[in-house]
Amino acid sequence: MEAVSLGVLISFTAGLLSFLSPCVLPLIPSYVTFVTGLSLEDVRRSRKTALVHALLFVFGFTLIFLALGATATAVGRLLVVHRLWISRIGGLLVILLGLYLLGAFNMGFLSRERRFQITDKPLGYLGTVLVGIAFGAGWSPCIGPILGGILTYTATQTELRRGLVLLLAYSLGLAIPFILAAVAVERFLAFFSRFRSKLVWVDRVAGALLIIVGVLLLTDYLTLLNGYLQGLTPAALRARL
Repeated sequence: MEAVSLGVLISFTAGLLSFLSPCVLPLIPSYVTFVTGLSLEDVRRSRKTALVHALLFVFGFTLIFLALGATATAVGRLLVVHRLWISRIGGLLVILLGLYLLGAFNMGFLSRERRFQITDKPLGYLGTVLVGIAFGAGWSPCIGPILGGILTYTATQTELRRGLVLLLAYSLGLAIPFILAAVAVERFLAFFSRFRSKLVWVDRVAGALLIIVGVLLLTDYLTLLNGYLQGLTPAALRARL
C-alpha cells in the first residue's frame, strides 16, 4: 500500500486550520446553540444532548466533503494519462490559494458570501444533519480556499479510497474541535478569549501550508516524499496497513 500518512497529516491540519479561521471560530458558540436548540447555559447542563447534535452536525458536513473528494478523485482518474500536468496545474492553483490567504491579492469570487442562510432549523436530529450538510456545501469564503487546496490535491490521486481518506482526514480536523467545543463550551469561550488576538495568524499558517503543498505538487516532490516515508515505515507496520 502506498504511504498516505503525509497526505492525511496535511488534510487533517487543513481541517484544523479551517476550524480556527477568523470567520468560523467566533461563530462556533452560535452554531452550537443553533444546532442544539439550547442556550449556552442549557448546553452546559445538557452535555449529552450537545454531543449528539454535534456528532450529527459533523456527520452532515462530512457527507458533503466525502462526496466532493470522490468527485475530485473521479476527475483525476479520468485524466490519469495527464497526471503529471494535473499535478503541475494543481500545484500552481494551490500556490495561488495560499497566496490569497496570505493577503497577496484578492479573488473576488472567493470573497463573496456563499453561506446558506437557515433562520429556522428543521426540528429533530435530521434537521441537525441538514444544517451540517448546508455548512459543508455553502460556507465560503471561510473554508473555501483551504478546502479548495485539499480538493485540488485530491484530484491528483487516482485511487478513490485514497481520495476519500484525505477528505475524511480534513473532516476530522474540522470536526474534533467542534465536538470538543460543544461538550465543553465554557472552556471553548475561555480559549477563544485568549486566542482571539492571534486569529490573523491562522490564515497565514494555512497560506504557508498551501504554498508548500503547491510547490511539492508542482515539482512532483510530494510523490517522491511519500515514497521516501514509505521506505522508513517498518515492514511489519506496512503489512498491517
